[in-house]
Amino acid sequence: MSDPEYERLRSAHLAEVSAAMQGHIDRLSWSRGQIERYRDDRLRALLGYARQRSPFHSRRLAGVDTETVGVADLASLPVMTKQQAQDEWDAIITAPAPDRAGAERVLAEQRWFSYTTLDQQVFSSGGSSGVRGIYVWSWPFYLSATCLAWRMQARDERRSAASEGPARLAVLCAAVPPHASTPLFDVATTDRMSTTVIEAGAPFDEVVDRVAALDPTHLVGYATVIGRLARATTAGDLPIRPRRVSTNSEPLLPEDLEAIRRAWDPVVHNLWGSTEIGVQAVGCGRGEGLHICEDEVILERVDDAGLPVGPDEPATRTLATGLANRTFPFIRYDLGDEVTLLDGECPCGSAFRRVAAVTGRRDDDFGYGGVTVPASAFRHVLGGDPRITEYQVVQTPDGAEILVVGAPDVAAVCAAVEAGVGRYGLLQPQISVRVVERLQRHEASGKLKRFVALKPRA
Repeated sequence: MSDPEYERLRSAHLAEVSAAMQGHIDRLSWSRGQIERYRDDRLRALLGYARQRSPFHSRRLAGVDTETVGVADLASLPVMTKQQAQDEWDAIITAPAPDRAGAERVLAEQRWFSYTTLDQQVFSSGGSSGVRGIYVWSWPFYLSATCLAWRMQARDERRSAASEGPARLAVLCAAVPPHASTPLFDVATTDRMSTTVIEAGAPFDEVVDRVAALDPTHLVGYATVIGRLARATTAGDLPIRPRRVSTNSEPLLPEDLEAIRRAWDPVVHNLWGSTEIGVQAVGCGRGEGLHICEDEVILERVDDAGLPVGPDEPATRTLATGLANRTFPFIRYDLGDEVTLLDGECPCGSAFRRVAAVTGRRDDDFGYGGVTVPASAFRHVLGGDPRITEYQVVQTPDGAEILVVGAPDVAAVCAAVEAGVGRYGLLQPQISVRVVERLQRHEASGKLKRFVALKPRA
């Protein structure tokens, strides 16, 4: 279901994205000095604007000289949390409209994706943290986020478009409001590319049929869905051969990356982003890890107290300051993800720093009293079993219930998981494995939550 007024504005928006893309591509060849000068200017502009227009940030930025502030000075500011962003919504937003109640009305009344009278888009996300979020993207912020999401791929596409011919992009995403994935990823990167949106949360047989009918040259979408499509190709059920794959919205786990490469051997661009910040880092498809979008976001690896740690020191969380979102500024915002910086130059030649692929959130780990069992204890078994195409781990008081799609040896999987979990000190873990036809994805976003922790008792 579409809306003619929305489509007209979106067409204009995408035309502006196309016009701005080359400038973003050119940034990829900047020196470290150029990146840092531009980043610092953007930071001062954001903080000066937020202090003047946002009561919430005015309090936080009291005493900060926004004309001389640098990245190191951010450590003097308190951390901004997900709950705080929603509780203080009306004090954070810098635009005259909408307020939180107005944003809720937009979501309730829109028949499809839409723009407000101020050319804003309103999105909602259930969030892997469990906190429902409402977010406002201004016209310039969408422009920035889209260019960041696609510039690595667009750079390569523009170099080879003449030789590769027409392209067909399959967009595997929520496909319905109010999740931001559809408007952000339904974007052609060349003049000869057509796009088709396919609902990622539809029954998998339907997804396979639609992808097969399209025979895409390019895929973009949720990592778990594309990983499962790759396994379908290896099994002989999906005869496609995409030459370029872009994954987003969920961690690209090693088992899914291996399945993608084994099935198609494409160029893989992994993206790490959030509805709050937009796009934080993108893989170039040539070197290891993901390039931080340092021209539009500042990332801080910090300890439990919110203090920055050195590049070789362990961090407990990552804070982000989005430089493009002035309508709803996120400054030292707790993303919840853990990242590791990579050393050395990337084969692609970009001077933008890199992080290792983001494999999950710190709250994917399960706590059992004084014992913590990391998500990797389950992933190493479940992700390495070729007879499991998809899985979800639900924590129980003394172990976990594991839902799997496929035809594994249930007894062997149980034994292997019990042994893996036991190594972390959980005595006599109770593990059950249940084979199901499909896993329940988030109703609005279509994303899959791999690890579901027990809610703490009141």
